[in-house]
Amino acid sequence: MPSAQDNQEIITRRLSGAIGAEVTGVRLAKITDANFAEIRQVFHEFCMLVFPGQFLTIDEHVEFASRWGEFSISPFVTYLESHPAVLPLHNRGKAGAVTENWHTDSAFLDEPPALNVLSARDVPVGGDTMWSNQYNAYERLSDGMKAMLDGMRGEFTGARLASLVGASEIPRNFHPIVRTHPETGRRSLYISKPVDSLPRFEGMTEAESVPLLNFLYQHSVQPDNVHRHHWQTGDVVMWDNRCTMHYAVHDYGDDPRDIHRVSIKGSIPR
Repeated sequence: MPSAQDNQEIITRRLSGAIGAEVTGVRLAKITDANFAEIRQVFHEFCMLVFPGQFLTIDEHVEFASRWGEFSISPFVTYLESHPAVLPLHNRGKAGAVTENWHTDSAFLDEPPALNVLSARDVPVGGDTMWSNQYNAYERLSDGMKAMLDGMRGEFTGARLASLVGASEIPRNFHPIVRTHPETGRRSLYISKPVDSLPRFEGMTEAESVPLLNFLYQHSVQPDNVHRHHWQTGDVVMWDNRCTMHYAVHDYGDDPRDIHRVSIKGSIPR
């Protein structure tokens, strides 16, 4: 007799021409190793996946995320006491919304997160999240620009998060502006919001760096390189932090919003 652990039929639907896919026909709390291998392949193809109607418990969320690797913990934020890898994302109000810009998460760490897995527990109307494909952003650059950026590194900082909690020390790290994905081998543009999160190139001043950083930032998020997700309670959404940027829209006023995030530790960008 078939069991709950038998392979499920995974159905994939592309969400846009540039990035993202919806995955149905699978219950993440009951996947087999074969199911997971198929999901991993789809994830590397589309960079961002939506699993609607999952309604995972916290333990199920943690168990699915743990299949992807070791958990990543960031400073300046507070995790659940009962589940120290789970970061609750609540409505801080628009003034406290530090993610309402295009960015890559925690790039100031030595080993920034490889990917994030979010579980929507209670979401309002609004609060969309957008993603851009940074493989495309790199591939669309001219050969001259690619040659110039090759080997350049940027200074990534945690200034925005540090200011939110009043921390005096700002974490920072230099990472390549063009990085090679450790699993797919593809190259992508690796940037974040200029000045606040990425003030300069290594060996250059901020004044010298910002005009080019602004160009790369705007180049990355052209409408044909973006997917915008409309959240529904029960969604599980995951994305590759190594080859995407994202933007969390705050247009829901004081309405409650409860989403849990688990991040998976990455490697030193190369």
